[in-house]
Amino acid sequence: MIYEGKAITVQILDDGIAELKFDLQGESVNKFNQATLAELKAAVEKIQSDSNIKGVIVTSGKDVFIVGADITEFVHAFKLSEEELVAANIETNRIFNAFEDLNVPTVAAINGLALGGGLEMCLACDFRVMAESTKIGLPETKLGIYPGFGGTVRLPRLIGVDNAVEWIAGGAEQRAGAALKAGVVDAVVADDKLRDAALDLVRRAIAGELDFRAKRQPKLEKIKLNTIEQMMAFETTKGFVAGQAGPNYPAPLEAIKTMQKAANHGREKALEIEAAGFAKMAKTTVAASLVGLFLNDQALKSKAKKYDKLAGEVKLAAVLGAGIMGGGIAYQSAYKGTPILMKDIREEGIQLGLDEASKLLGKRVEKGRMKPAEMARALNAIRPTMSYGDFGNVDIVVEAVVENPKVKHAVLAEVEQHVKEDAIIASNTSTISITYLAQALKRPENFVGMHFFNPVHMMPLVEVIRGEKSSEKAIATTVAYAKKMGKTPIVVNDCPGFLVNRVLFPYFGGFARLIGMGADFQRVDKVMEKFGWPMGPAYLMDVVGMDTGHHGRDVMAEGYPDRMADKTKTAVDVMYEANRLGQKTGKGFYAYEVDKKGKPKKVVDPEAYELLKPIVQEQRELTDEEIVEIMMVPLCLETVRCLEDGIVETAADADMGLIYGIGFPPFRGGALRYIDTIGVAEFVAIADKYAEFGPMYHPTEKLREMAANGQKFFG
Repeated sequence: MIYEGKAITVQILDDGIAELKFDLQGESVNKFNQATLAELKAAVEKIQSDSNIKGVIVTSGKDVFIVGADITEFVHAFKLSEEELVAANIETNRIFNAFEDLNVPTVAAINGLALGGGLEMCLACDFRVMAESTKIGLPETKLGIYPGFGGTVRLPRLIGVDNAVEWIAGGAEQRAGAALKAGVVDAVVADDKLRDAALDLVRRAIAGELDFRAKRQPKLEKIKLNTIEQMMAFETTKGFVAGQAGPNYPAPLEAIKTMQKAANHGREKALEIEAAGFAKMAKTTVAASLVGLFLNDQALKSKAKKYDKLAGEVKLAAVLGAGIMGGGIAYQSAYKGTPILMKDIREEGIQLGLDEASKLLGKRVEKGRMKPAEMARALNAIRPTMSYGDFGNVDIVVEAVVENPKVKHAVLAEVEQHVKEDAIIASNTSTISITYLAQALKRPENFVGMHFFNPVHMMPLVEVIRGEKSSEKAIATTVAYAKKMGKTPIVVNDCPGFLVNRVLFPYFGGFARLIGMGADFQRVDKVMEKFGWPMGPAYLMDVVGMDTGHHGRDVMAEGYPDRMADKTKTAVDVMYEANRLGQKTGKGFYAYEVDKKGKPKKVVDPEAYELLKPIVQEQRELTDEEIVEIMMVPLCLETVRCLEDGIVETAADADMGLIYGIGFPPFRGGALRYIDTIGVAEFVAIADKYAEFGPMYHPTEKLREMAANGQKFFG
């Protein structure tokens, strides 16, 4: 052993080959933190000083190679000035350059995962061999930045501009076959042959059979394209990537601009250009939000994991109420490996649920994501029934009947008689209090809320709602089942609307106010889509359904009469009374036609404007900024109240709930981070501009205190 640190060791093997091994102590994965980078520098210096070393293989002592940089350090690093960030990146790249410039051949043996800085370490090697099951990639653009350890320099010089743009701008993880085809790796071998293959490669290079210097040279030079070829390669990809990424995610396009700017330079100057661009991206609010989102997601997963010890095992599930929602829940459970009974009182409901599950599984087969035999197994794991015959063996029942308290009470009391004493019963209610629904049960401790979002197969969030009498085991079992279904569970305390719908209805309240002020709903949709929402509020109401919105608003008004009870007639009332329920009836704010793919396509319907005329109380000229403020202030303030009321435990829980549940723009990080970005004091001042609109626009006293004290929700 010529070097031994807490993250890296260097050992001399036979034939003068050194093995540089990453194995970060105290962690389940390897990552590049400051300590690891310092050890890499020291390890390279040891190798440089040992003239007996003839070649180097780079390996991992863990199940993965290196998952990238330590993102927890980003929060502190990104607070540095641009100049300091540039200097730090250049200093880090000196370490990678020193490794790349070793006077002997180097081979990376890539196992498990090599992402971000992990792949950039591999790119600094002369040769790369990859295990079959491994995935590699440069996902930095998903964090609002781009590779900063030489990725934008080495990759285009190795595999060409087009391929490098796809890998860097797309940020996707790539499998072994794609990596070999693109030329990112030199060989792919069976997992158990990886180390032997790396040793074989380095020995061949030492013997002169492989010219490692010739392999290394292109990475040190400018890109081998003339001016016209460069223009064609970069300009065509810029247009495509800009269209795909959209205006709110600048990193993919900036990565291409950096590669283009560095194309006519050798490695040293190209790395300086990369460092400058990286620092510029790191200082954006988009990067702060996306890095924060990543860390929040990790915190959420860590929190959910803590429930594992308490959770009971779910071997068999059941869903009450088939149809589209029940079919979606059954599909998700069966597809992820938990058999499920699907009960309905009507044959048509069962057929609708089976059709939904079959359609979703069929799409996976069509796209090559599932084999027909796997589809058959998943379908066989859904057992339709019109009786409670097998419910005695069920571990968890998800009730998904109509959103009506009386119906739910009757169904819940009935099912409790047919399940074992420790079975969990969960209601997929979107608004009704879990504590209230529990009144129908003899064992309320086994009852929780399990709120799925529609469409079930696409929406990642599940709200697990704790009623007054819900036991921790019931919560833990439901969280574990949600995770097993591939969902992200957030535990929230009981209140009307829980977290997501409680926050969403004030947003719709802002929309109703805008219509009453004479705003054109199409314009509002466009402004809010430009803000970053996947769809504007009018379109969203059409998708949700006016009947659902109307019912939900009544529940919210009863729960929060001080700020959500609106006695004036709203746009939703008008559409509901006209039976324009949205996509389900073919007409709402918009009318709907079927496009070539058989999907509903919205078109303008003049009749909608005529119906809305009587509820316009004034004609006020509004700027786009005012439209955003009138929509966002009540949503953000209700999120603040949810945190203050203890409905959610942390600001991270609240923000992730909104991002995963209603598509809050990820690049803005969530409602509470959005307030932080504006500044708490500035946000309070914006809210105060609309004080005349009533309590929904009034900041809480605690928020005013935060503003006065210069506090934030994060950091």
